[in-house]
Amino acid sequence: MKKIPLLGAVFAACVAHTSTAQSNFDDVKIESRAVGGSVYMLVGSGGNIGVSAGPDGVLIVDDQYAPLAEKIAASLSEISNSKTRYVINTHYHGDHTGSNAFFHENKDATIFAHENVRVRLASGKDADPAALPVVTYEQGVKFHFNNETIHVFHLAGGHTDGDSVVWFEQPDVLHTGDLFFKDMFPYIDIDAGGSVKGYITSVQSLLSMIDDDTQVIPGHGTLATKADLNRFQDMIMETYAYVQAKKAAGMSVDKVVEEGLEAKWADWSWRFITTERWIKTLYQ
Repeated sequence: MKKIPLLGAVFAACVAHTSTAQSNFDDVKIESRAVGGSVYMLVGSGGNIGVSAGPDGVLIVDDQYAPLAEKIAASLSEISNSKTRYVINTHYHGDHTGSNAFFHENKDATIFAHENVRVRLASGKDADPAALPVVTYEQGVKFHFNNETIHVFHLAGGHTDGDSVVWFEQPDVLHTGDLFFKDMFPYIDIDAGGSVKGYITSVQSLLSMIDDDTQVIPGHGTLATKADLNRFQDMIMETYAYVQAKKAAGMSVDKVVEEGLEAKWADWSWRFITTERWIKTLYQ
């Protein structure tokens, strides 16, 4: 990985296309996968969780929904019986921060996030003080943990205004948060400081950080590679240019929705970000 410089309506329920309905978390299973070095990936409902587990304890990246907290903790205990010491939030959405309070109150974990994550969580209706990040940063922070170096970088104005990505240096694993939805149209939270152009810039930054050996944990979707992230970038660039060309020709957003995108993008539509919603995002 190359060395790089440290650089809304509330969306509290974005879910992966394979997840169980939000009203029924009882059937959700938390599955774990060893990725490399101290790093594991947990998949359940909501954003993928990154894990560093070793002699210093456990660090997790994101923590899905509150009703899944005990299941997540149980899955972590199968990886390591060590204490969960740190939680890093990649942004403020509820499918990535929902179990913050549980890990803070029950596991005494310290929560880290970009300062805008704390601001947005604190301003939410019925905000729980226990769920708020305790340590915030502007550009990033570095952990020396489990005999590895863990870099946290802020990338501005892409998915939200508080996005972070996490690079586990020695095993060369990158957790992108929701700056990468593998083989799916992404959600861009315009009302929370995100933008299409900013998202494109952030994805380009991610690509400049990694090489063909880097394993990539996306915010949603299966474990990925640089080739997958390149394909994701190509989709965004091509569909953005396509929709903007229609707009420049005077076509209304409704007409663009009616015409749709090229057939090759049909499989990227999913139950939260359909082709129609993606076109409307690009049109803005």
